[in-house]
Amino acid sequence: MRTDTQATISRQDYQPYPYRIDHVRLEFDLAAEQTHVRLQFRASSLNGEAAALVLDGEDIELIEVCLDGQALSPQDYQLTAQGLTLHPQRAQVEVSLLSRCRPLDNTSLMGLYVSGQHLFTQCEAQGFRRITFFPDRPDVMARYEVVLRADPTAYPTLLSNGNLLSSETLPDGRQQAIWQDPFPKPSYLFALVAGQFDLREREITKADGRPALLQVYCDRGDGDKTEWAMQCLENSVRWDEQRFGLALDLDRFMIVAARDFNMGAMENKGLNIFNSAYVLADAQSTTDASFRAVEAVIGHEYFHNWTGNRVTCRDWFQLSLKEGLTVFRDQEFSGDMLAQGLDGAQAASARAVKRIDDVSVLRAAQFPEDAGPMAHPIRPESYQEISNFYTATIYEKGAEVIRMQHTLLGEEGFQAGMREYFRRHDGQAVTCDDFVDAMDSVYRVRHPGRDLSQFRRWYEQAGTPRVHVHLQHDPDAQTCTLTLTQSNPPAGIESKSVAKPPLHIPFALGMLDQEGRPLTLHLDGNSADTLVLDFTQQEQSWTFAHIPQPPVLSLLRNFSAPVRVEYYRPDAELALLAGHDPDPFARWEAAQLLATRLILARAAGRTPSPSQTATLVQTWRALLQDPALSPAYKARILALPSERELLEQTQPMTPRAIVQVRRQLQRELGLALTPYWQELYQFLSLEHPDYSPDALQAGTRSLRNLALAYLMAAGVSAGAQLARNQYDKASNMTDRMGALSQLVNYGSEQDRLDGLEDFFQRWQHNPLVLDRWFTLQATAPGTAVDQVRALMLHPAFSLRNPNRARSLIFQFCINNLHGVHCPEGYEFWAEQVIALDKLNPEISARLARVFDNWARFEPAARAGLKQALERIQAEPGLSGNVAEIVHKALTL
Repeated sequence: MRTDTQATISRQDYQPYPYRIDHVRLEFDLAAEQTHVRLQFRASSLNGEAAALVLDGEDIELIEVCLDGQALSPQDYQLTAQGLTLHPQRAQVEVSLLSRCRPLDNTSLMGLYVSGQHLFTQCEAQGFRRITFFPDRPDVMARYEVVLRADPTAYPTLLSNGNLLSSETLPDGRQQAIWQDPFPKPSYLFALVAGQFDLREREITKADGRPALLQVYCDRGDGDKTEWAMQCLENSVRWDEQRFGLALDLDRFMIVAARDFNMGAMENKGLNIFNSAYVLADAQSTTDASFRAVEAVIGHEYFHNWTGNRVTCRDWFQLSLKEGLTVFRDQEFSGDMLAQGLDGAQAASARAVKRIDDVSVLRAAQFPEDAGPMAHPIRPESYQEISNFYTATIYEKGAEVIRMQHTLLGEEGFQAGMREYFRRHDGQAVTCDDFVDAMDSVYRVRHPGRDLSQFRRWYEQAGTPRVHVHLQHDPDAQTCTLTLTQSNPPAGIESKSVAKPPLHIPFALGMLDQEGRPLTLHLDGNSADTLVLDFTQQEQSWTFAHIPQPPVLSLLRNFSAPVRVEYYRPDAELALLAGHDPDPFARWEAAQLLATRLILARAAGRTPSPSQTATLVQTWRALLQDPALSPAYKARILALPSERELLEQTQPMTPRAIVQVRRQLQRELGLALTPYWQELYQFLSLEHPDYSPDALQAGTRSLRNLALAYLMAAGVSAGAQLARNQYDKASNMTDRMGALSQLVNYGSEQDRLDGLEDFFQRWQHNPLVLDRWFTLQATAPGTAVDQVRALMLHPAFSLRNPNRARSLIFQFCINNLHGVHCPEGYEFWAEQVIALDKLNPEISARLARVFDNWARFEPAARAGLKQALERIQAEPGLSGNVAEIVHKALTL
């Protein structure tokens, strides 16, 4: 059994790097089998005295070391598996290193690696040390000049950060390109790409009147699938100019699609490298959801150009400084793009749909993280492997913390805070405190006598806060008093004895009367339908006047804070809110709570009253018939809560019971409302405009596919024929996948087999579409472990490709709760964690996280998962990435 543990790195131990490095020159002689790297830089001591020069390095071969032009012998330096230590005698020293790396052997996809016939880099967080020896930390910022040399028959395109200075053919026939990045950056933002690509480019005029060249590179033959990516990139440039006043600061901006990539994309300065799943898109091969994902990821990486690149992190504890802020920005971008060209009500609905989707992601991914052994604040206090902290907490919860600051300051105040942030820190590596300081400087001016000091606790506390609500109505005084009580129990490895001080929670509140009409709230001289309460004490009360009858509370409107609300209300109140709440998020929330309550009661073995089921059916019928709701919004509010969200609310967690009960309720709603689903499906099938992924068309397709799902779940005889017809006549991937998924999930065995075979024959040569084929089977209700093992033997499957591994193994382990939760499923999961760890620890660690909350499951599952974790822990040579996760899971 593995007994060694990784060293723990603490935030409080941060020390600046003792040298300043202003300029770096890199020369690459590129080849897949081996690449030689010449590094040159000048290091200047910060305190004017010579000190050890520690350079990080992993899995690379050192060939030559020179200080001030003098070659060193091995006894002059220390070389270990973690790096190189030099001992200069002067406070300023010229360093020259020659090293060798082997891209073809690099299955980790960190550093310089091969994908297809191309060379790519991935340097965040600590991949640059796999390319050359260097202080691989975000606070060492330098300007880079990069020389790339390669055989032009294999690598005719040579790209790096910044601006192209020259390109020429050398006397030996190789191609050479020299790139220069005019902005200082840390090593994690370095990038190079070499290969043969299709190119789409567009020249635009920036807001300042200067031209800029936008370029999208992809594999040969895929160029026709990059128009959407190009449009998203231009939209991102325009939006950042208009909404934030931030301009593109380079002469060109490049995006390159890679088939093998550990993440979604990477924001390297001016040269963004993307997983091809977030670049390639067309109607035939891409769903509406994937079109929007491409838009969001392209926006996210472009927005990093300022929030992450121009101002970057001082250390990796500050990761949410760039990621939380940029997720907030890409969420706002996507919302604005969805609302573009729509009128007031439609635009509000489009933005509400985006907000609902973002909160659903938070609850499905981040809330469980807060309840598990890997729980951490958005600014962690310690880590062993930084790659394990690219989490939903850093990204999604981090975005919610930024959104709360936006709520507290308002749009105008938040923009003023952003301008102050860049005024203070452009070109620097800074901390989360530096960001809040800039916002606080504006907040203090706008709210004399108040500040954001208490708000900073959001950066320090792990866990999902709980807010208990108590309402007391005084009919004689016609007032009601609202009392909120907050708590944040210990999370992860936190001490159970340490009490957490209260947070500053912006709590958005509305009230309705008993007929569903909104009430105007009066408080401290303010009057509005929605008020945002500054909830700063452990227990705090507010009294509202002119409330003649007990009101119906509309709580946490627009999800104004990432908290759980504890407030019991009868089904009738939830139904009223679902039918009448003017806040679209709170309205959706009420409908979801109504369905959740029924499902959880049945899963726990309780039999709900007939009236409880009838209330849900009546609520769904009323929503179906409401003409004021957009199709996209109806598709959200009429969908049942996801299995994973429901599972999180069971104590202990009972996955198979949740699956069974949810499917049964879907069947009941399908049967009870069959005529309405049929009528809706036929109505939404009347128009067939040319395909567009816009909000209106996408919403229509989403709602039509939901209606089909209810009909198929109900076993309605017409459902299967509707699905077969939709599949055969589909003019886009959304309709085709919508039909096929229902045939696979609810159709006959023959329909399932025929549909899967036809789909494979149509799309076997498109890797991204084939990922959908694997996913559909991995998540189908009847899929068991032996079927997944059989699919792993399919010629199209490769464990080395992260997208393919995610499409089959991850999807089965994460989203097939019935199939994976059995002894064979747990054994399979452990096997795949171990197998992936030998190839790609980054990907393996993500799979290891799937069951880190094993202790919350029912006893039989708990025993099986503990045994699987112990098997992983006992594997010889386990990576630090996986070892940290398994150790924390078994320790908690």
